[in-house]
Amino acid sequence: MTNTTHPETEVPAGAKTTLDINEIQRILPHRYPFLLIDRVVDMVPRERIVAIKNVTINEPFFQGHFPNLPIMPGVLIVEAIAQAGGALLLTEVVDRDQKLMVFTGIERARFRRPVLPGDQVRIEVDVKSWRMNAVRMEGKAFVDEKRVAEATVTCQLIPRARTQQAPDGTSVPPLQT
Repeated sequence: MTNTTHPETEVPAGAKTTLDINEIQRILPHRYPFLLIDRVVDMVPRERIVAIKNVTINEPFFQGHFPNLPIMPGVLIVEAIAQAGGALLLTEVVDRDQKLMVFTGIERARFRRPVLPGDQVRIEVDVKSWRMNAVRMEGKAFVDEKRVAEATVTCQLIPRARTQQAPDGTSVPPLQT
């Protein structure tokens, strides 16, 4: 996939532009029930990613949000935007197994339509700024070509601690966001 009008945005030969769920799980630390992207359908390194989330009635959040009127929580749509952006950033990080991508900000979040069981959410994330350890991204989520949500998110790459100390002095696994 190349952009003939802007040679500076061409995808390098051999660069991967899609990811299946197994490849996503090798990049992101998130797991069920909190992994919120199922497939990457397009990716331009350091610029843009398009991911898919298939929403089913089996999602655990539907039990309480809301009984008899299941709606995907908007904050989880924003999390899916951040996870897609994190997948894009982490593909560029050689030692990603030793790093975590954490949220540092959410701006201009808007929720326009409900996301329901059976919907397929298309998440489009464009990088607005990229520094060594931080990224600012603009994300939009669509169902059937209709925008359901949008947000600008900032994330930071931090070292993954081997263990952390609980208040009682015992070791606990590192926190992940």
